[in-house]
Amino acid sequence: MSIRRAINIAFTGVSIALASIHVYADPVVGKPAPVFSGKAADGSTINLADLKGKTVVLEWTNHDCPYVQKHYDQSSNIPGLQKDATGNDVVWLQVISSAPGKQGNVDGATAISLNEKRNAVPTNIILDPEGSIGKLYDAKTTPHMFVINNDGALVYKGGIDSIKTTNPADI
Repeated sequence: MSIRRAINIAFTGVSIALASIHVYADPVVGKPAPVFSGKAADGSTINLADLKGKTVVLEWTNHDCPYVQKHYDQSSNIPGLQKDATGNDVVWLQVISSAPGKQGNVDGATAISLNEKRNAVPTNIILDPEGSIGKLYDAKTTPHMFVINNDGALVYKGGIDSIKTTNPADI
């Protein structure tokens, strides 16, 4: 093998490795939010780029998670926040990144039904069973929240609250 070929192979390998790191890098508050496109529970396609000019809340959710249940089933905290936010022209997108066969995985009709039962009113629900959007945002827990301002910059990433219990009394 020539030295030129070896260098080309090495350069290609490093480029691929760096590209994959960038694709799944942890998003940075104050920087542009990672752009994505995803299938919604109602069958439509949601493109984050189309929402520029609006404040967007991304909420990773899993109806079987006890922390999600704390904020939905036991307190109605998140549905109340959704009502306030969407009433003020905020786009609230739930994201379900549970893989098929794993806890929390649902189809579109079930996701919509769960929201109806819990009086939740997100603008829409994105189904992300491959986890590609979750990886893009480094979303690892539920509820995991991200807020994007009208300029498309990430302004918050973190939990819905700072108290890591399933007790609704501490909200």
